[in-house]
Amino acid sequence: MKIKVSGNAIIGLLLTGSSAMSQVKNTDKVRLITLDPGHFHAALVQKTMLPDLDAQVYVYAPKGDDVQSHLDKITAYNERKDEPTRWKEEVYLGDDFFEKMIAEKKGNVVVMAGNNHKKTEYIKKSIDAGFNVLGDKPMAIDKAHFLMLKSAFADADKKKLVLYDIMTERYEITNILQREFAALPQVFGTLKKGTPQHPGVEMESVHYFFKNVSGSVLTRPAWFFDVTQEGEGLQDVGVHLVDLVQWECFPDRIIDYKKDIQFNSAKRWASDVSLSQFKAITKQSFPAYLKKNIVQDSILKVYSNGDVNYKLFGVNVMVTAKWAFKAVAGGDSQYAVLHGTKADLVVKQGAEENYTPVLYIEPNQTDAVYEQQLRGNLKSIQAKYPGIELKKEGRGWTVIIPEKYKDGHEAHFGRVTEKYLDYLKNKNMPKWEVPNMIAKYYITTTALDMAKKK
Repeated sequence: MKIKVSGNAIIGLLLTGSSAMSQVKNTDKVRLITLDPGHFHAALVQKTMLPDLDAQVYVYAPKGDDVQSHLDKITAYNERKDEPTRWKEEVYLGDDFFEKMIAEKKGNVVVMAGNNHKKTEYIKKSIDAGFNVLGDKPMAIDKAHFLMLKSAFADADKKKLVLYDIMTERYEITNILQREFAALPQVFGTLKKGTPQHPGVEMESVHYFFKNVSGSVLTRPAWFFDVTQEGEGLQDVGVHLVDLVQWECFPDRIIDYKKDIQFNSAKRWASDVSLSQFKAITKQSFPAYLKKNIVQDSILKVYSNGDVNYKLFGVNVMVTAKWAFKAVAGGDSQYAVLHGTKADLVVKQGAEENYTPVLYIEPNQTDAVYEQQLRGNLKSIQAKYPGIELKKEGRGWTVIIPEKYKDGHEAHFGRVTEKYLDYLKNKNMPKWEVPNMIAKYYITTTALDMAKKK
């Protein structure tokens, strides 16, 4: 039966019995299937409507708060005043949701953003059934899942399917410009190899459990705090940092994870979440499955922090992921440094930057010749990104970025989806994407094994 809910979303509740098989019709538009949406990233894929996407979306999930939260976000997008979306959500709720999705084949791209415990298995089985997959990070949270993901990529290649993860940080303008300036030898020089103690590349992210998404305080599911379901910090948000290292420092270069990566060290540590903080984030008390991680009756230990020190193509890299309860000011933040033989390229996002990312160029030594070369090379950047300027401050320069390029994290999901649809339609995914995704998850999952042994 069809039931109208508030807004323009239409929900088909098929709780029992069977329904007619519905194959994807011959059309240029892609039909999305949203599978068990337990993370707000699933909704952000639909925050913007794209020409190649059909407005009809099929949702398969178990009954519960996770799917309802997802549908509420879609309804809010449909009802907003500015550029409202027109999604029509048809929902199947039941414990056999995955089997139902496979049997009905109502769409051709499965979007996965939720509980990570079974995500890799769902990816593998979806590929086996002939679906393309757009998966939120992480697509693998430990070594067993890494091996399964690697097999899924091999199967996707045989079936000519597109399996891809959502790397939004590639669309953050400061990261883009850090990559652009690193490609200018007269400005950056070459990337230093560094040492484990003083790496050539340093990246750190700080995330917060309590945050605002799409204008309201985010309610997280309780399982988000169980690392066996969500993954640990480095294996979750750390995926973005490992991806940026590869994308910025070695653009278009194919990584052979068996030969091009060597590990120095890795570690993990816990964040403390009090019962009152947990209730503020999840709107519930500690569930039974978290009791093993509770100390002093009211403090939850969450292994949401980690780092890995490794070599990629001989360059020493340090990547760190941290989580805390709530930001004193600002929100999630990132610090990133590429150390070059001529200059360091530094992204900061602290109080001095008003908690927004800012890119600095810090030359090893400045003189008239270097400044002339910097100004000359700036023209190539401006040709791609008109309006970018430099402001001299002390011994270095601040990269001045017009507001038009600062579209924000939530908008980046639409841009990733647009890129994915291009790969799907034109079969033009770069040859380095798949091996580098495999390398990325090899790094994060191997780091977890190392940290646990330590």
